Amino acid sequence: MPDPWMPQAVKADLGDHAPCDPTFPARAIAHITADEEATAEEPLDLLPFANLKSFFTGSGKGHAPHILWDPFTGAFAQFFPATSRSKAVFDADGGFRTNRTGKVVLQVEALFFPHCRVNGKVFARLVDTPCEGWAVLHAWIGSWGVPDVWPMGRPTSLTRNTCPADKWTSQGGWYAHAHVPENTHVDPGTWPALDSQPPEPLPVGPRFEPFPGASFFRAGRTSPVIAAMHARLVAEDCDRYTSSTHVDVWGPGDVRSYTAWQQKLGLEGGAADGVPGRSSWDRLGVPHV
Repeated sequence: MPDPWMPQAVKADLGDHAPCDPTFPARAIAHITADEEATAEEPLDLLPFANLKSFFTGSGKGHAPHILWDPFTGAFAQFFPATSRSKAVFDADGGFRTNRTGKVVLQVEALFFPHCRVNGKVFARLVDTPCEGWAVLHAWIGSWGVPDVWPMGRPTSLTRNTCPADKWTSQGGWYAHAHVPENTHVDPGTWPALDSQPPEPLPVGPRFEPFPGASFFRAGRTSPVIAAMHARLVAEDCDRYTSSTHVDVWGPGDVRSYTAWQQKLGLEGGAADGVPGRSSWDRLGVPHV
């Protein structure tokens, strides 16, 4: 059986699990967070991944997807197992049960809004971003039997195109939020291309830094890998740094912040000593540098 929890995602289980309906084919639903309204003339900074993760575990838990994906860093958070419905589309009483019509109904929210600004660069479409982590995400969703097809066509703009009832109930594959019956949203606008190649292995792959060994993390070690790790720890609300300089040098702030990450994973005592181990490193998902 595939893994109900995506190995590269930080597990933020909301509970309240409920089954999907296996009499319908497996499907995935693509969203963007669309948390700001920007324009080409007035772009806005992208909100931090940690903010959206906190929203979906707090006041927004009633709208949470399975996966929150940061296409700029390849970070993931998961709120429901694949075997449960999530809550990211509207589901009318007595209607299609839109969150459940499938062996799985895997919903992904990409951290993105049109004309967001990241590191001084503005991105008009999701496909203009680096789409970091897409290969891993796509492979995990494919492992649940979601076919590489868009029954309503791959989204190319922010327009509404509601799926007819017979197609929704009979055809699996990928759907945009803009396609889902009973809903009014127009997102995601665009989405990375699907391909029919065999899924890549789910453990740490070429888009993530492999574990360099515990001996790599010694005082004074300078490496872009440490800078990438620093960014991921900040994104995971494990920022225990006292300085924003020399982010590529291993030091006491890294030890404190990594300890916070280990504790977040439920490790205690000597297992939360601030020195990365293979399991906690793989769960952190440090982007390849």
